[in-house]
Order: sequence, then structure tokens, then C-alpha cells
Amino acid sequence: QVQLVESGGGSVQAGGSLRLSCAASRYRYGDIYMAWFRQAPGEEREGVAAIDTDAKITYADPVKGRFAISKDSADQTLYLHMDSLKPEDSAMYVCAAGRGRLGLVPDVLSTRWYTYWGQGTQVTVSS
Repeated sequence: QVQLVESGGGSVQAGGSLRLSCAASRYRYGDIYMAWFRQAPGEEREGVAAIDTDAKITYADPVKGRFAISKDSADQTLYLHMDSLKPEDSAMYVCAAGRGRLGLVPDVLSTRWYTYWGQGTQVTVSS
């Protein structure tokens, strides 16, 4: 199965930036779509950003204009560049993937479309 390992989390002040990484293994690059989810204590896991097999990108409204998702075929790594961080961005950020393509599914940021999950990396934004 696809293996996902996140890194890059940490503690930053509001307005700061972080870059999260998700290293993927045991798959042929281009055959999977990937996304970032986040979950704060006591809350449901929510989608942050997704990138389809054809590179189509979708962002959740709260992060539009501040976060950028990308993938690097050279090192088979998914990234999430986070700028202008806010305290409400604090959460465990988890990398997810699924085989095939999202295409025209109605909600690409739903957990239902993802089969593989990483262990998560903690992001804490202080005010």
C-alpha cells in the first residue's frame, strides 16, 4: 500500500509561515491524488487542499490565498506552503492519498475519497 510520512510541523507565531512535507512511497508517481487534512482537538477532520492526478488543485475557503499545495515528482513529495498563519490554523495536519483520479467528484476535500493516511504533523500557531 501507499506509505505517507509527514514532516515540517512546529510552533510559530501568528503571521508566520511553515512548509509541510509528505513523502510518499510504494506507488507510481502520477497514479494517485493527494490532499492535506487537519484536525483540531474535539473537532472533525477537515480538508485543507487537494491536488488531483492531473494537477488540478482545490483549496478550502479558510486557507485560500494563504496556503499553497504542490507536489514534486523528483522526490515523490507533497508539500503544503502555509503563509500568514492564524491561531485557528492550529491542528494536526495529515497527508492523504487515493489511487486513480478525483475528476469531477462533488467534494474532493471529503475524507471518503482517500484510502491512505499518514500519521500527521502538529502545527501550533500562537498569538
